[in-house]
Amino acid sequence: MIASRSDRRLILWDIDHTLIETRGVGGELYANAFETATGTPMVRKADVTGQTELSILTATLRLHGIAEDEPHLARYTAVLPAEYHRHRAELARRGRVLPGAQQILAALARRPELVQSVLTGNLREVARIKLEVFDLDRYVDLDAGAYGDDDTDRPKLVAIAQRRASAKYSTAFDGDNTVVIGDSSHDINTGLHGGAHAVGVASGGESVEQLLAAGAVAAWPDLTDTAAIDAFLLSSPV
Repeated sequence: MIASRSDRRLILWDIDHTLIETRGVGGELYANAFETATGTPMVRKADVTGQTELSILTATLRLHGIAEDEPHLARYTAVLPAEYHRHRAELARRGRVLPGAQQILAALARRPELVQSVLTGNLREVARIKLEVFDLDRYVDLDAGAYGDDDTDRPKLVAIAQRRASAKYSTAFDGDNTVVIGDSSHDINTGLHGGAHAVGVASGGESVEQLLAAGAVAAWPDLTDTAAIDAFLLSSPV
């Protein structure tokens, strides 16, 4: 069980490979945005797992020998959301909601004791578009989350989300009553180092055993057991 000093809990979801998959669309739009922002075709992309969008861009610029300057960052943060907006239909056609994701989000959204949002390396507008395309945005309070354009250091996003949720819901969200849920050991580390409990979902490239070894308080093979996940996240404090 997850100990808490508050009647409310803050649930922060990772998006990619936890709730949805873009199935290649995200990589294509990233390449388009990179070329538009820099004038250089993207040959290699830095590792994206568990990173924020701006840290991925900075590393990718380095791989191409391009200066990591503010104009590139500013152009990119404007261009990438525009790419997602223009390709909403393509994302809907090729991407998918992962099994059980809609059902558990809907179940938790009915719980007044839970505040449900996201913690993601995506830019805020990109995160919003991804969730809107798959009709998941209605289950989460995007104003209470944290995003890749808030900070390049992902664990720091936990405190940002806690501050936003605390201000909006007049509840002190802290390490006792905040849960980060994601598909990689990077997500688990984000939660643990950021000041939250961490729960794993083996819907990405890592197994339940790997997520538990990384420090997850629990890990599930996927999100299909709505009743069990709902019960766990609502468990009484010990």
